[in-house]
Formats: sequence, structure tokens, C-alpha cells
Amino acid sequence: MTDLLGMAPLEEVTVAPKELAPLFKALAHPRRLAMLQLLRERELCVSEIEEALSLRQAYVSQQLSVLRETGLVCYRKDGWNVYYRLAGPEVYSLLEIATVIYSSLGSCALTDPEDAADLCCGDADED
Repeated sequence: MTDLLGMAPLEEVTVAPKELAPLFKALAHPRRLAMLQLLRERELCVSEIEEALSLRQAYVSQQLSVLRETGLVCYRKDGWNVYYRLAGPEVYSLLEIATVIYSSLGSCALTDPEDAADLCCGDADED
């Protein structure tokens, strides 16, 4: 049985938090996220990513290596060029879900912790 995204329900998938941590660490870097966003549209070679993000080739390659090691992207070589693409539709779904979650966060979640309690959390002792 699968959910709306074509994935197995969470209760059928068991992955230890320690195993998930490298995935979230890879996703926590803004430039790597920008690369994944670019790859949502189509397969790109390193020089196209370099140009689109105004980054040096060595830096792009280093960040793509992290994404490759975590299984988020796949690559193929064609002569001197190396082309990257999202590893599968699950990665696209992950990016979509992250966008939905972010856009639905309340102002409390997007505020510095020191200011959050006054903004939206109210008096926690009122329960």
C-alpha cells in the first residue's frame, strides 16, 4: 500500500534517526538545496550548475559529491562532462513537502526563540 506520493506509509518504513541524519545534514546547506532545486527541472552538467548559481566549478563539484554520497542525486559521464539529476521522484517529493511545511509554519516557528513566546505561544501554564 502507498500514500498519495506513491511511497510506503511511515509505519511500514523503519529507519533509525542516526541513519537519517546524513540526509538532513546534506539538505541543511543552502547552496546544496539550490542545486537540488535546479535539478528538479532537468538533468544538468556541472558547468550549467556553476553558471546558474555563480559558483566556482570546484565548489559545485564538492557540494554535488555530498549530494551523491547521500543518494539524493545520480550522475552520468558524457565525454568530459558530468551530468547530474535527482536520484528519483522521492527526492522531488521531499523538496515539495519541505516547501509546503515551510510555507505553513506559523510566525512562531520563524521567530528567534527569545521572541517567540511573546509573539504566539501565549502562556504555557494556562493548560
